[in-house]
Amino acid sequence: MTQIIKSVDEIADRYQVLYCDLWGCLHNGVRVYPEAAEAMARFRAGGGAVVLLTNSPRPAAQVAAQLRQLGTPDGTYDVIVSSGDAAQHALASGGFGKRVYHIGPERDLPFFTDANGVPLDVELVPLEEAESIVCTGLFDDRTETPEDYRATILYGKTKGLKLLCANPDVIVDVGDRRIYCAGAIAQAYSEAGGESFYFGKPYPPIYALARRKLIEVGADDVPSEGILCIGDGLPTDIQGAMGEDLDSLFITGGLVAEQTDTTPESGPNPEKLEAVLRAARLSPLYAMALLR
Repeated sequence: MTQIIKSVDEIADRYQVLYCDLWGCLHNGVRVYPEAAEAMARFRAGGGAVVLLTNSPRPAAQVAAQLRQLGTPDGTYDVIVSSGDAAQHALASGGFGKRVYHIGPERDLPFFTDANGVPLDVELVPLEEAESIVCTGLFDDRTETPEDYRATILYGKTKGLKLLCANPDVIVDVGDRRIYCAGAIAQAYSEAGGESFYFGKPYPPIYALARRKLIEVGADDVPSEGILCIGDGLPTDIQGAMGEDLDSLFITGGLVAEQTDTTPESGPNPEKLEAVLRAARLSPLYAMALLR
């Protein structure tokens, strides 16, 4: 049975490391949630380490820059591990060829450079010349849906092109607006018979990278039972945590706020939360309305 809590402080002494999601937990794409940032800072002040584990298609350096723009206070986290980082490693390994077609906005172009700004050994080419497809998002996620990519998807599937998905999220909330992410394109590509490859949550590569990054903060010897995963995505954050045999804290005030009767002041409704979790066939150890 999932335990509903009101603050991370209630369980903080059970863990040495937090894997915390960004969108829907620490910020909403427009502003940082002050109480969430304060909770992470308190955990660190108590001797714990905070890893921001995000399905952002951007490499960690660009994610850090975005967090500064959103007003994230100093001392909120130790290290960032992004889906973009894990996907970059796969692309650099040569498994998707050297000539790729990019689906995604111009702001995601840093994905194709390393931490020092040096371009990766790949060439961005038109779809007809590509050896594979790299999807970091939609070209215009404010107006488009996966349906707008039907022709691209059918062409890529027919040509047998692999699709590298740099962000497995299907949807996120930007402020009060819900938009599609790269995961929605990859999902449609697979449903059409194409082959999609994922590197963020809930898939193993990002968790393996997070383990390696813990060396940087001196927490590489922390056992699995000392790590708590925090997120608002059931098929990403919670499924990923369970797949890695890690405890998880489900934030219900994000993507499932309406289904669980969660508001900033109260919730979730226990019965409605149980119904949502039963439908998803997932069982996080804890749940709370908002990260605080």
